[in-house]
Formats: sequence, structure tokens, C-alpha cells
Amino acid sequence: MKRAHVLMMAALLLAGLASVAGIAETAVSVIDIDPGVQVIGVGGAGTALASGAETLYYNSAGLSALPGISFSSFYASYLGSASYTSLALTFRNWGIGMLMLNASDIAGYDADGETTDVLAYSNNALLLGFGIDPRDLPFIPTLPIDFSLGARIKYLSVTNGTVTGSGFAFDLAYRMTFSSIRIGPIGLSDMALGVTANNLFGGLNYDAHGESMGMSLRIGGAVRVLDVVLLTSDLDLSGRFHLGVAYSPIQTLVLRAGMMTQPGGTSITLGMGLNIQGFILDYAYITHPTLSGTHRVSLSIDFSGLDLSGFGRSLRRFLP
Repeated sequence: MKRAHVLMMAALLLAGLASVAGIAETAVSVIDIDPGVQVIGVGGAGTALASGAETLYYNSAGLSALPGISFSSFYASYLGSASYTSLALTFRNWGIGMLMLNASDIAGYDADGETTDVLAYSNNALLLGFGIDPRDLPFIPTLPIDFSLGARIKYLSVTNGTVTGSGFAFDLAYRMTFSSIRIGPIGLSDMALGVTANNLFGGLNYDAHGESMGMSLRIGGAVRVLDVVLLTSDLDLSGRFHLGVAYSPIQTLVLRAGMMTQPGGTSITLGMGLNIQGFILDYAYITHPTLSGTHRVSLSIDFSGLDLSGFGRSLRRFLP
């Protein structure tokens, strides 16, 4: 009975988290909660984007478009009892990351309603992704379209009190880019289309049973207008819809807003980012249809644009 109550507490916790992301009614894991901060700021619509380390989370095919090394970390607190953190390191063509969801001090109860030991829950995922642009392969002839392919393998581990489980899942990804165009005085650039097929196979295995992970297909598009406004949207064939906009009035500042639909309602997201010579600080806020909103913060480093001397000059402007 004690084990049943541990599993029930973990299920309730993840159900609350999952309602933010609108996940399918299958095995619930940390990878079902939309990660990152930059993409969350635009409503989680990141399937067509290729920008920094968060590319690993949303479309591994975009890794082939990264200019160099990027590092990202973020933190969020959910429901006052669970911490959600991540680390990601990406290079051109490949990346590795970790998602960590942990909750402690969960009160345990027996069949008579009496308190038992204090319980803990953790759900972690290790991600390894790669992307390749056929133009980078010498034996591939010149193609009329610009596209890249990607794949990602995910290892998951779960601890529900004394119950443990683990498993793998596998994803495939596709991203296509288009040439810049002009419609009258309006210039459109960075146009892209992305498609991801997640959890093609895999699942979580416990001592006594196993849980399959629901497959999903996600399609997204993005375009930059007049070089300062980014429009992006995603459609998950399970019914979820993501829409976001980012505005960069100056090169070092970006303001974000978005929305995401889910079975329980619609969430609104707001965010901003500050880039100081390759050191990037991002913030995002996510509303919830019934629960309180969630704050996320992240620190990222874009090593391809890192300028330590410039960072020192910028920092001195803010110091007395």
C-alpha cells in the first residue's frame, strides 16, 4: 500500500506539471514538459527555430545550423514542491543535455490515512542529439532545397520513493529553410519549416511493469519580419497549438510573448532576453488556467559570439 501511495503522489505531481504542457495521456516523464526559457517565452513554438543550445530540445535537425558552441542552463519551481532544471551543451551538428525534475518532502500515507516516511520523487532525462545538412557531405550532389535531418536518443530514469524505473526513447527531426524574399517594402528572412516525430519507440520499465511513451508529430514554421520581429508557431497533431512573437528593438535585447493551448485551457507566456557579448540572460513567465504561474530563468553562453573584452566594457557601464 505504501508503494501505491508513492506512485499516486508522483502521478498527481506530474499531472499538475503536465497540464502546463498539455501532454498526451500516456506514460508521463520530464521530457513531456516543454523545456528551456527562450522558446517558452514565445509560447513553446520552437520546432522551426535553430538558435543556441535550446535547439537540442525542440528540433535536433537544427543543430546543423548552429555556428559554434553554446551552453545553456535554466531553473524553474513548480507548484512550490518540485524543481525543474536543465543543462545543455551544443556544438555544430550535435549536442548533449540533461533535464532534471525533483521533488522532496512529500508526505506518505498508509491505507488508514496515517503518515509514514517522507518520500521523494525524481525524474531525469539524458538527451543526445545530432543534425546533419546534406550540403556538408562531399558525396551528396547539390540539391534544389536546403534542409537538414536530425535524430535524438533519450535515456530516462525515474525514482518514486523506493520504486525505480528507466528506459529509452528515440526521435527523428527535419528542418527546411527558404531564401529571403520581399513583399513590397516588407522583407522576410530566416523562413523555416520544422517537423519532429517524437517517441517513435521506447518506454519506461519498472520491476513489475512497463509503460509505453506516446508517439507525437509536431510541425512548426517561423519567419523574421524586417529583421526585428520573429513570428513562430507549432502544431502538435495531438491538438496542442503554440504561437509566439519576439521583438528585438536593439541587438542586445529581445522581448517575447506567446500562447499555448492545452486540454485544460490556454496559457500565456511572456519573456525577455539580454545578450551582453555572448553572455545571455533569459526570463520567462507562464500562466496556468487554474494554478499559479511559473517563473523560469536561464543563463546561456554563446561561445561563437563571445567577446570577453567587450563584456568587460559593457559591465563597467553598469557599475558605479
